[in-house]
Amino acid sequence: MSPTVFWWRGYRFFFFSREETRVHVHVRSGDGQVKIWLEPAIALATNHGLSPEQVTAVLKTVQEHRDDIIAAWLEHFRC
Repeated sequence: MSPTVFWWRGYRFFFFSREETRVHVHVRSGDGQVKIWLEPAIALATNHGLSPEQVTAVLKTVQEHRDDIIAAWLEHFRC
């Protein structure tokens, strides 16, 4: 199960249900996918196919929605 947190400009922000416990979000578009840590600070974990400009835009969006993403994480994983 991979619940979607939200969509933004063709990017899907989501979690994998059976993955590590450190808070993070996956972001996928037609161009590729990134994994972004939210704790202890927002940081790029992996990038598969997104341009530096796309990564910058996604990181900014994660920063803007950090609290919502963490709330969705806590709700989904019942932490």
